[in-house]
Amino acid sequence: MKILVPVKRVIDYNVKVRVKADNSDVDLANVKMAMNPFCEIAVEEAIRLKEGGVAEEVVVVSIGDKACQEQLRTAMALGADRAIHINAEGTVDALSVAKLLKAVAEEEQPGLIILGKQSIDSDNNQTGQMLAALMDLPQATFASEVKVENETVQVTREIDGGLQTLQLSLPAIVTTDLRLNEPRYASLPNIMKAKRKPLVQKSAADLGIEISNNITLISVQSPAERQAGIKVESVEQLVDKLKNEAKVIG
Repeated sequence: MKILVPVKRVIDYNVKVRVKADNSDVDLANVKMAMNPFCEIAVEEAIRLKEGGVAEEVVVVSIGDKACQEQLRTAMALGADRAIHINAEGTVDALSVAKLLKAVAEEEQPGLIILGKQSIDSDNNQTGQMLAALMDLPQATFASEVKVENETVQVTREIDGGLQTLQLSLPAIVTTDLRLNEPRYASLPNIMKAKRKPLVQKSAADLGIEISNNITLISVQSPAERQAGIKVESVEQLVDKLKNEAKVIG
């Protein structure tokens, strides 16, 4: 079985995000970029399935400018076999991403598509669901456990009330949650080997897809700064401050 894993280039989660002075967008100048954390989890799960003998090949794909090849090389250093880079300049909305991934999946014919449940930049949590709808495939979101047996995949997913277990027929689409696994670190020898693994570049036109962006970014603002908390000596003092200073109780 082949596993397809889409990955996205985002600002490193350890970096404090800065907003441009004109509030037009996030400032990406001289900012460390990395693979989206949920995508890392998806790559790790695919590699574990391959190591367990479930899959024979792991293919990673990313959509963006040339810089996202860095994240594809990282994924191959972690254990993916080959990569596909779809050249795209500027912002690509989730629906266009889903259409491009559908075209790639139709060429590759994977038995399983694993992707992060959301990216930490746009934070939309919708690409996986859109892809499943476009391809008319069964899906399981927010996976915390994945087991593949024969022609089915059993997914334990996190819901508001606890855990839910689904059994899907393959091919299927799974989106990953934080508790699915802990991604490994790439070793130096594997980083060097990744440089020799195949990375194919394609354009949206090659896939027969016209990229569009139906979202207009109006402005970006930093969250309001929170005031530091204080310690109180008694319940009476707490009630007094909640009533007379915070004015959250009558």
